[in-house]
Amino acid sequence: MKRFIFTVLILITLGCFNGLKAQSEFGIKGGGNLTFFNVEEGSFGSNQEVELGYYAGCFVDFEIENGFNLQTELLFIGLGDFKFLNAPIYLKYNFDEDFNILVGPSINYFLNFFYTKLKVRADLAFAYNLTSKLDLHMKYTIGFEEISPNVLFLGLGYKL
Repeated sequence: MKRFIFTVLILITLGCFNGLKAQSEFGIKGGGNLTFFNVEEGSFGSNQEVELGYYAGCFVDFEIENGFNLQTELLFIGLGDFKFLNAPIYLKYNFDEDFNILVGPSINYFLNFFYTKLKVRADLAFAYNLTSKLDLHMKYTIGFEEISPNVLFLGLGYKL
């Protein structure tokens, strides 16, 4: 089952090359995250209210038209004892050359979770291009279940 989910996530991220005939960019990203737990409803790890984690991965950005892009990502996220894969699929709007807003679903596959391994969440993200290749990004992920925490990500992306 783990291999199947991992294969699906890879295909979501990389398989779009054949489906879209637009210009695309590939890059890497990473940074830190703050996870906000709902301690009244769930038991997640040591049940802290806020925990610091990290993430790293890759992204593919497909130009659609009129300032809109489709950006898919595949990220590895570490949070204390928990590790998981995150595959967001964003509709990205370029406000201008340097500022972007991204919104879309986020599929999470937990590698060592105690029961439900697959979760879908919602992401809202902002990115600011520091240079033509380097961006500063921030995203907020909203969990829909009582033990699915909300997460704030802050990091850098680099277009290869």
